Amino acid sequence: MSALGGRGVEVSPLAFGAAGIGNLYSEMSEEQAYDAVQAAWQSGIRYFDTAPHYGLGLSERRLGAALREHPRTAYTVSTKVGRLLEPTDEGGDDLANGFAVPATHRRVWDFSADGVRRGLEASLARLGVDRVDVVYLHDPDDHAEQAFREGYPALERLRSEGLVGAIGAGMNQAEMLTRFVRETDVDVVLCAGRYTLLDQRALTELLPAAAERGVSVVVGGAFNSGLLADPRPGATFNYATAPEELLDRALRLKTLAERHGTTLRAAALAFCSAHPAVASVLVGARSAAEVRDCAEQFAATVPAGFWQELREAGLLPPHAPVPTEEP
Repeated sequence: MSALGGRGVEVSPLAFGAAGIGNLYSEMSEEQAYDAVQAAWQSGIRYFDTAPHYGLGLSERRLGAALREHPRTAYTVSTKVGRLLEPTDEGGDDLANGFAVPATHRRVWDFSADGVRRGLEASLARLGVDRVDVVYLHDPDDHAEQAFREGYPALERLRSEGLVGAIGAGMNQAEMLTRFVRETDVDVVLCAGRYTLLDQRALTELLPAAAERGVSVVVGGAFNSGLLADPRPGATFNYATAPEELLDRALRLKTLAERHGTTLRAAALAFCSAHPAVASVLVGARSAAEVRDCAEQFAATVPAGFWQELREAGLLPPHAPVPTEEP
């Protein structure tokens, strides 16, 4: 377990991303969602991440229900603020936003102090808890001014009041997260898809800045939304069909991994966790089987020869940290 930013909020090295149980892309049953969370628990995962955005609150409700049988002090849960859910009677579904749920609510961007507090209170109700361990400003890409001027100070107040343990920002980019690390007193940032075997842009500034300032990093999107889990024609990269050049690169990585007796999935997870600033690797899973596979891959040892060959082939920057093989 690692403590986030020295705040005493501990996270397991592997984390469960709960977007899938919010019916990401397709429906799943209540039983399937429950089984996925319990499989994570049985695999030793104790950090669970969700957000109102995921299935218009469905992910939070399902996660809270599944975790209710476990002692509240035995796990860490994070959620996010910045999108308020307002009821609507427009009908239809939410697939345009990626979730197979009825469009009973609409998302309203709001990084104001009031919006942050209202968003957290609604999340607490859906989760069925009186506090959460971590709260992130969620995707403030187009709302930077309000997020820094109003949203972030509101999180500081919530932290000082004890309603949350640690605060930060979660985004699919590294540049603004670097600004949060340098200009605020965040404890943690969640960087999705920008520190993987295919995309190391977080290595340029974000990870060094986090290491220097004692800010923890949670890495999400280790598989770049699918391509590094199963590279094949039609596979997705950053939620769209992967360009041919990246597909070819991923297939080369897979071939090298198998030549060294490991899997691309294991290598992708191991790479993300090797940087000293990284406290946890967040993996989304839609089923108990996927959760168990991720846990098995995460626990696997990737041979040192694999990393050496990657560097020799120009597939990995020479300064990127890699796991050290146990003697």
